[in-house]
Amino acid sequence: MKTVAIIGASGAIGSAFAHSLARRPDVRAVHAFSRTAARFNAEKIISGFIDLTDEPSIAAAAAAATKQSPLDLVIVATGMLHTAQFMPEKSLRDLSAEKFGLIFAVNTFGPALVAKHFLPELNRSERAIFAALSARVGSISDNRLGGWYAYRASKAALNMIIRNAAIETARGAPQAVVVGLHPGTVNSPLSKPFQGNAGARCIFEPCDAAARLIAVLEGLEPKDSGKCFAYDGQEVLP
Repeated sequence: MKTVAIIGASGAIGSAFAHSLARRPDVRAVHAFSRTAARFNAEKIISGFIDLTDEPSIAAAAAAATKQSPLDLVIVATGMLHTAQFMPEKSLRDLSAEKFGLIFAVNTFGPALVAKHFLPELNRSERAIFAALSARVGSISDNRLGGWYAYRASKAALNMIIRNAAIETARGAPQAVVVGLHPGTVNSPLSKPFQGNAGARCIFEPCDAAARLIAVLEGLEPKDSGKCFAYDGQEVLP
């Protein structure tokens, strides 16, 4: 029986992860953390508070999730591309320190601090997984369009953190898998302004995206640790 923690459980994909995993017979409990209150009508789901910009709250969440048992799966399902005040940059003239600070706080610094406090709590007796939502646009080698400076850079930095954390974690937990996940274009507030560019066939509902990514995670082995994988199981190149 597995214990799961979802970070960002009030979001579209995070909520779908929580519901999907709670329905599995091999899951004991799903600790669903978010900054805004998230209510789940499921016996296995335990709601909790976390703020990725507040490290003490991250430490408290890790402690709360592991009172009964170590964690078998941690998914960081948070992310920021735009706000009501600004959209992704199209050119250098759109850059600002404020945008970079906000995007990196959510997409890079937050997941890094989650890794700091949650990775030591992984189950060391068998395979356990730490996964964070990344994005294909964080791939430097795959960047052919430019733009989206802060978002691309924040996800590229996250991928490096995942790689570093995988190397360090393997020294004490050789069965652990630490990876990034590219969910594709999901029908969520994050992608809503850009869905016209994707085409209807390329937009996944949150429940479908979560199911695809869970299937990817199930097929991963320790040798895959440190990499980033898309919803179809293909590796996203650095």
